[in-house]
Amino acid sequence: MASRTDLVEELMSRYPQVPREAVIKEDLLRGGLAFDDAALTDNENGSVKPKSYFIFSFDHRTLPELGTAALRRPPEEIVLTGGPYELRRTVVSVRTNPGSPYRVGTDGDGRLRLSLDGRPIADVGLPPMPAYYRHTLANGKSVMEVAPTIQWGYLIYLTAFRVCQYFGAKEECQYCDINHNWRQHKQAGRPYTGVKPVDEVLEALEIIDRYDTDRASQAYTLTGGSITSQVDGLAEADFYGRYAQAIEERFPGRWIGKVVAQALPRADVQRFHDYGIRIYHPNYEVWDKRLFELYCPGKERYVGREEWHRRILDSAEVFGPRNVIPNFVAGVEMAAPHGFTNVSEAIDSTTEGLDYFMSRGITPRFTTWCPEPTTPLGRTNPEGAPLEYHVRLLGAYRATMDAHGLSSPPGYGPAGPGRAVFSVSSFMDTLSPEAP
Repeated sequence: MASRTDLVEELMSRYPQVPREAVIKEDLLRGGLAFDDAALTDNENGSVKPKSYFIFSFDHRTLPELGTAALRRPPEEIVLTGGPYELRRTVVSVRTNPGSPYRVGTDGDGRLRLSLDGRPIADVGLPPMPAYYRHTLANGKSVMEVAPTIQWGYLIYLTAFRVCQYFGAKEECQYCDINHNWRQHKQAGRPYTGVKPVDEVLEALEIIDRYDTDRASQAYTLTGGSITSQVDGLAEADFYGRYAQAIEERFPGRWIGKVVAQALPRADVQRFHDYGIRIYHPNYEVWDKRLFELYCPGKERYVGREEWHRRILDSAEVFGPRNVIPNFVAGVEMAAPHGFTNVSEAIDSTTEGLDYFMSRGITPRFTTWCPEPTTPLGRTNPEGAPLEYHVRLLGAYRATMDAHGLSSPPGYGPAGPGRAVFSVSSFMDTLSPEAP
């Protein structure tokens, strides 16, 4: 049987137009990595920024199954350089998997290395603990709990509502563990606020603004679970919009304001814009009609695929096409038992969706699917989608962008291998560094 190294090198050879950094990064994102104890953090008391579990678990095991990594958190992200593949600087979100062939540990000189199949393949850098994480709110809550930063400090991730009202087997998206992630943190006794008060968010942002002297943080994302009724007496647009309104009044223009929410009617989308949001992410999750209905049953029931897409197009008239950036979960197209079994067919389907939106000036982006074990698709597909799918998607994504004359979307930091900071997929690593 071929090793993982053989697979990686074979795909690097077959698809030389895809940066080798992106091949490694996609493999880490889809399958996770293991950590020696020496590579774990000392949580909020150490010098390394710990994983914040900002919305999903992004782990291949539950907290009780992670052992030491559940007590001493792994780092939020790692940065890879050098090694036999001569990797340029590559930022990767950490998805923990004790059974992964990738492992972060120390060499004989105490330096951190990433190994694949027991062979060192890259130097590993860890994110330093930011100064603002060393301060607490007046009520004792940590900044990491209220307003964690990801993408090497570029993005403040504000999960205002940490559960989803699409609840249960007949409504939850079949790849999503937001509700379980909330439950496991509460069961472990960790602070994990369900609804974040606006004043706490503002206080955390004041600390970040004061101590982020290098201005590394450039954007914030407001998000959380879907709201089908109300939270705090508010429907979805006004619930999330109130945070944007408060942030923009207190810190006008300090950060690029983004919101990840459902595809809402145009009047609600206009309110997002009026509240101060500048980039809208109405995620369409998976393109194929049959798979959307099966894997996103709540969204199909409450909105429906065709209406969801129509609302995305309508939102472009409010925000401008360039500022509407719907996400899809790359890999679930091939999830058993209902997904495509042929990589080429899956790529054709995904590309059809890309072409549909990009031909209208809307640039989707994607998150590489992590098969979390408490989700239906994670349980039946513990290995995720084939690495070949992810590598070929990167080529198809860039080709479709080029065909429609589009450049990298705003709000994601620099593009290009060695420059990108977007950490949960490699699409920014694959685009031209000259793109604005």
